[in-house]
Amino acid sequence: MRRLSSLAFAALLAASGAALAAPQKAGDPGTNVEMPFLIAPMSKDGKLLGYAYISPKLVASNREAALEIRNKVVFIQDAFVRDVNAAPVGLAGDPTEVDRALLAHRLVDQARRVVGAAKVVRIMFGDGDKDKGIKFSALHPTETPMRADQTAAAPQAAAAPPAAPAPR
Repeated sequence: MRRLSSLAFAALLAASGAALAAPQKAGDPGTNVEMPFLIAPMSKDGKLLGYAYISPKLVASNREAALEIRNKVVFIQDAFVRDVNAAPVGLAGDPTEVDRALLAHRLVDQARRVVGAAKVVRIMFGDGDKDKGIKFSALHPTETPMRADQTAAAPQAAAAPPAAPAPR
């Protein structure tokens, strides 16, 4: 009986050790590293159109790599900021739309340069479902037109002197 329980215990230990040593798939809990927001200038023909607000998340190869990435977030973020300011991130046909594939490739290369190629699997923007992780904000957004009654009342209100206080 003792021998049987010893064998069962040894098999349990071997199975748990193998499970711990097995590499985790990208995106497993503990392997996603949220990065600070990134702001990329968007321009056309040298004229600034606005900024793209980017919410990146790096996916590490395993939990240990995720810890190393978290320890170097400031250096990765510095590389990201330098990259998006050095070269355009917009699509050629629409400079207000981010070329997601190009940006992902460039940012993964930067992250791998900082922490090592085997530690960064990929990058995601937002949560992928509702939040795409990239939003464009125009430098000079179009103003909301005023209603006709507001435009007519504004000059009259400015021309009229303030009313005298009521007697008590």
